[in-house]
Amino acid sequence: MSDDHRPVDDDRELDDRRWLDEPRNVTRIVYGLAVLCALALLADFFYTKHPYFSVERWPAFYAVYGFVGSVTLVLTAKGLRRLLRRDEDYYEPSERDRDDE
Repeated sequence: MSDDHRPVDDDRELDDRRWLDEPRNVTRIVYGLAVLCALALLADFFYTKHPYFSVERWPAFYAVYGFVGSVTLVLTAKGLRRLLRRDEDYYEPSERDRDDE
């Protein structure tokens, strides 16, 4: 074991950036995921399918099905948020109740 004692840098917080803090890296991830999705979509044309239902024979059926399902889930959650939303101070006592104590 070595006793490597380095002085603490006061500007350490400025230099302590993570790799996802760089917009360039986030863009690379998004493009990489898009390429992987495109490759998975292309792979759908190069294997023999054994569907149970006839709709499963359509090209890119599962990609479209998954996308529509995800969009439906997000839109349903937004609607439920409007329905189940509480006031901002729902769990805090009101000003009137705090003054009474």
